Amino acid sequence: MDALFDLFGSLVDVFRSLLDVVINLVRVILPWLPLLGWVGFWTFAVNWSKAFPILRRGGIIGVLLLMFVAVLVWGAVAPPSEGKHLLLGLSLSNHAGKFIYVTMLTCIALLCGSAQLSGAFGRLGEFPEEPADDDIENSGHAHNDHGGGHDDAHGNHGHVAHAH
Repeated sequence: MDALFDLFGSLVDVFRSLLDVVINLVRVILPWLPLLGWVGFWTFAVNWSKAFPILRRGGIIGVLLLMFVAVLVWGAVAPPSEGKHLLLGLSLSNHAGKFIYVTMLTCIALLCGSAQLSGAFGRLGEFPEEPADDDIENSGHAHNDHGGGHDDAHGNHGHVAHAH
């Protein structure tokens, strides 16, 4: 009977240790959760096969302008507590530090796009093709050919002429 109580006590200790491991793992991951969400969004929620051609045709200018606005707003809204950012042993002003952070986040987003386009994520990085607008219009759902018996504006009864 003592062996059964020892076994039960050992199982309780194992579960208590597993709980400690989970709690410590959450404490380690929790501060990194926003960055993990950022990486997850730019990797799995953005169709980079459509985004990169837009960036190549001049969309990068819009991205650079958004980065500039983000630095200005973030610098005004959340200045560092000591007045300076400490990055890699350097003491940087508010806006210079925010510029480095925004540039790093943008580079991470572009690297996520490169990884998706390389096929590193297999089927997770694939997006199904959307039907073209012409296919939707010609599918018959956009027509009023049901013969409901209503007169249109030209006095036609139930049928509307469509140009195809």
